[in-house]
Amino acid sequence: MQKQAFLLPIIAMGSQSKSYNGPPSDHFDGRQFFDPDGVPPKSLRDVLRWQFGRDRQREIWPKWVPSPHADTPPERVQGDKVRLSFVGHASWLIQTSGKNILVDPVWSERASPVRWAGPKRVNDPGIDFSALPPIDIVLVSHGHYDHLDIATLSKLAAKFSPRIVTPLGNDVTMRRANPALRAEAFDWHQGVELGGGLAATLVPTRHWSARGLFDRNRALWASFVLKTPAGKVYIVCDSGYGEGTHFRRVRETHGPLRLALLPIGAYEPRWFMRDQHMNPADAVKALADCGAEQALAHHHGTFQLTDEAIDAPVRALHAALDEAKIAHQRFVALKPGQVVEI
Repeated sequence: MQKQAFLLPIIAMGSQSKSYNGPPSDHFDGRQFFDPDGVPPKSLRDVLRWQFGRDRQREIWPKWVPSPHADTPPERVQGDKVRLSFVGHASWLIQTSGKNILVDPVWSERASPVRWAGPKRVNDPGIDFSALPPIDIVLVSHGHYDHLDIATLSKLAAKFSPRIVTPLGNDVTMRRANPALRAEAFDWHQGVELGGGLAATLVPTRHWSARGLFDRNRALWASFVLKTPAGKVYIVCDSGYGEGTHFRRVRETHGPLRLALLPIGAYEPRWFMRDQHMNPADAVKALADCGAEQALAHHHGTFQLTDEAIDAPVRALHAALDEAKIAHQRFVALKPGQVVEI
């Protein structure tokens, strides 16, 4: 089930993506995509067991937890420096080589198929939309509502008309919602030249996709390896850990990696979330597997999608780093509006 459909199963029924149509492959059977090294998403019975189980202990988040930071980025960053600004959840602004790149941009109040219900953000985006520099490229990892936000993409299209790079099938969803969206779809392992010496390669990740009840895995999902002048940035927007296979393969195929953006939130209960979302201990293992010099944490602290407390991911990340004898400075959890330069 799509994460937002956990709370809105009836509403989301009518919010499904149009089907991708293409030839079968080793991860597409002609109708649905699948991960040869993963497992299928949980069944509706499991969803109901989680939502209505007697042993459910859902932590109550505060209604509003503002970040003390806010970023006003420069119009451009030239040369070999890479500037990363954390917008919140899985949204980032990456500036380098004169190009401005957004990752999974969500400025909407809710991560939901409707505006009046569903997971509601508890802090403002780290960059006010009016303060965004000219956006050249948008990377969208998959179709879940906390990653593919049509309202935000439409605002970006109206103001900047950026290229949108996304896995197969998500372009159909975007253009169906708004024909002005300049979406380009690619398969796993395909590389995309972005200009200014930058390039992105779509790589497999342990996840799945849907926007309703009846379009499960009809569009592909991916992580990105972004080639920059300062080294390669591994952008993992959503992933389970499994046996760590995907992370080791990225290291073998695309290493060395300068930086990894790794998700650490939306992981409880583990029996349900294990296969699709890493917990902080998994993320620390993923860092070791991919071999990145440094990591930045995301996918926590903005939308309550699962049952853990709002501060649990960061506390658990520090504990996992201590257990692995890794310095906290190597894997940092930012607040919206904070900036890192490499």
